[in-house]
Amino acid sequence: MSIIHYETRHVNNFKELLESSARLFPARPAFKIREKDGSISEMKYPKLLNIVNALGTALCSLGLKAKNIAVMGKNSHKWCIAYFGITNGTGVVVPVDKELMAEDVLNILTVSDSKAMFVDDKSYEKLQEIKDRLPQDFTFIGLDEIEGIKNIDELIKLGEELLEKGDRTFLDAEVDSDGLGSLLFTSGTTGMAKGVMLSQRNIVEDIIAVKKVVKITPDDTILSVLPLHHTYESSLCFVQLMYTGGCYCFCEGLRYITRDMQDYQPTIFVTVPLMLEKMHAKILKKVHEKKVGKFALTLGKMVQDGFVSNLMEKIFAEVKKTFGGKLRLIIVGAAALNPEVAKDFKTFGIPTYIGYGLTECAPLVIGNNDYLMLPDSVGVPLPGVEAKIYDPDDNGVGEIWVKGPMVMKGYYKDEAATKAVLTEDGWFRTGDMGTVDEQGCYRIVGRCKNVIVTKNGKNIYPEEVEYHLNNHPFVSESIVFGADCDEAEEGTQVVAKIFPDIQAITAKLKDKQAPSKEELQQIIGDVIKEVNKKLPKYKNIRDFDIREVEFVKTTTAKIKRQANLEEDNKTTETVETTETTTQE
Repeated sequence: MSIIHYETRHVNNFKELLESSARLFPARPAFKIREKDGSISEMKYPKLLNIVNALGTALCSLGLKAKNIAVMGKNSHKWCIAYFGITNGTGVVVPVDKELMAEDVLNILTVSDSKAMFVDDKSYEKLQEIKDRLPQDFTFIGLDEIEGIKNIDELIKLGEELLEKGDRTFLDAEVDSDGLGSLLFTSGTTGMAKGVMLSQRNIVEDIIAVKKVVKITPDDTILSVLPLHHTYESSLCFVQLMYTGGCYCFCEGLRYITRDMQDYQPTIFVTVPLMLEKMHAKILKKVHEKKVGKFALTLGKMVQDGFVSNLMEKIFAEVKKTFGGKLRLIIVGAAALNPEVAKDFKTFGIPTYIGYGLTECAPLVIGNNDYLMLPDSVGVPLPGVEAKIYDPDDNGVGEIWVKGPMVMKGYYKDEAATKAVLTEDGWFRTGDMGTVDEQGCYRIVGRCKNVIVTKNGKNIYPEEVEYHLNNHPFVSESIVFGADCDEAEEGTQVVAKIFPDIQAITAKLKDKQAPSKEELQQIIGDVIKEVNKKLPKYKNIRDFDIREVEFVKTTTAKIKRQANLEEDNKTTETVETTETTTQE
């Protein structure tokens, strides 16, 4: 397959990126911003550069040059300005998840040696309980107007005054492209947080590699939906658009997403499988209500020539209107996506690219692109990325290793953890198991640490079983794990925890009331039987539990597997203890 790369420009760091974008795209809006009165304003690239320079100058005047500075708050243009104000000549940015508990934030601030933190009003309120345990010289800066602390607007005004007086501390600062630029934490659990050290070159090399194989232009607009503290959103959306000259807009919350889609009319939508699958279910319901829609969807999947594609676009014009009317591309990552969802969106006239990456790789290393789109594959390595399957078994399954300029520098102050994942010759051990075909397309099987090993030496990847479960209309979410069982043929039995889709079950039963516990047990039992027919016998689910609430997830909608299993075990132990005590 011959691949022609799109034109890119070379930059080494964020400072070069923003300065060149301000020069190349002077008339383009970097941000569209919803004001308090509901109106929408624009901030163009030259103005953004001036504001960043003013903020950075003020930060340096506060003694924060060459310091680690955290940012915690809702997605906003001020969050982005703080990011560049830190990285473009002040110090190292430490993005923090706003959903973390105060104790976890304290752990990150301590481990990261942060000397200051940008916060919004809600985050600052949450952190009141830990303020007294921070160093006396620790500085809070408000992303909003917060009583008792300086805010970002005040610092920008201070910086403008300093610049007028000739202060060039920030302007003349040299950015170390290969030094520590961004410190991101993979876990918020006290005592367990690992800081991923990314250089600015790691991130810019990644976004340039993406732009070589995915057409992104100054005419593109992205609506920010995922949390900016995560490198998936910050690198592939925010920094990518700032490099390209596109426009970045901010969703005020999922309940406002329909309104924001209409107002901002994004051309690219970057999301996670859970969110897209929920949207897909709603769209599919409306499509199936129309006979022509259902027929067209079936035809579109069977035939992909130009005539049919044009016809589909007309038939499914309403689908595009749901996203504002201008959507041309969906990018999905962070977890596995049902291939049927990607196929349907392609038929709707909106190609859906699935990619694979990790925080440690800034993040994307493998992905579908304008030259290759396979819904059942995470794609091929990006330009400049080497990938391989390490020590594959008889089925070609092995650990995915990658090498390239976007691979992290290591874990912050954790040499042992760094050595465990980075080889001496630069390969990063991803911890993910997968296969690669003759085309060079990779498929993810599951995590190494999640694999269930039977006494007969057979490997069962929970993600494979979960895939079949989650594709059933009666299952909303599931977690599969192994449990020792002497009675089981393999010595280990596969167990599933299932959160059912009560709405779908009720609709199917054509009953006004939700099913009883007994009925639900029977229904999910039948689901298990259906799924087991699709799996080899040794992978069959032998037991299951039904959850009444959703699984606990990360802010990118990934299920926290271990945390959920541990919590369920605690609950079970508590129940058993209570019952025993009562009997006594």
